[in-house]
Amino acid sequence: MAVQTDQPTDQPTDQAQWQAQRQQPQRRTDASGTAHAPFCVLLGPDYAGKSSALGHLSRTPPRWRTLSVDDAFLAPEHALIGRLRRHAVQDVAAHREAWSPELFATLVQAGAVHLRDQLLRADPDTPVLIDSYYYKLLAKCLLAGAPDGPLFAWWRTFPQPLRVVYLDVTPETAWQRCRQGADLNLLEHYGPHPEWDGFRRYQNDLAKSLLGEIQHLPRTVIAEQDRPEDTVAAIREVLTREFG
Repeated sequence: MAVQTDQPTDQPTDQAQWQAQRQQPQRRTDASGTAHAPFCVLLGPDYAGKSSALGHLSRTPPRWRTLSVDDAFLAPEHALIGRLRRHAVQDVAAHREAWSPELFATLVQAGAVHLRDQLLRADPDTPVLIDSYYYKLLAKCLLAGAPDGPLFAWWRTFPQPLRVVYLDVTPETAWQRCRQGADLNLLEHYGPHPEWDGFRRYQNDLAKSLLGEIQHLPRTVIAEQDRPEDTVAAIREVLTREFG
């Protein structure tokens, strides 16, 4: 199982010391001093296997709290987040000549702020796993043509995770997982129709943008696995080490 961990420069180099510091989750504070739960982010390109891994992790112990903008993880009172996400794809991305990239980013921002709000409202003593956080939303906005301006600078002031767990996948494998483009939406490929070259180029650019956004953070890259259960086991190992 290929797992590559990049340590931040301020982490203890002695493994025993580092492990001792991770024995119990510690409350964190954001830039304003507000306490929030310790959290990690699960990130990766499209069809990297995040959704299936999150589903498994949320059903089996230890059950860290999971935050996501996917419908399966949204409370009924937060269903608006899912509707906005679908409208951003179906109504805005599908008619780019009628909408600006800035308006697209404005709609997508609801998901980013929702994840931040839920983190700040969570029990500060219960570790949290966040699906993609704002990182993937930001990358999708940039690839849609939105300028990297004050809006995204504000997102970058949101609380930062203990670690990002990055699921790697090749465009070739992702293409097979999406049934050669049959399952793609307009925010997963370049061009008006899902074709291999547009998908390959988009996914390569997406991965580059994601890795660039988290380059300052502690991260563990989990290589593509043949079996989903191996991916889940690798993720669980990393989270157990971080959360204690």
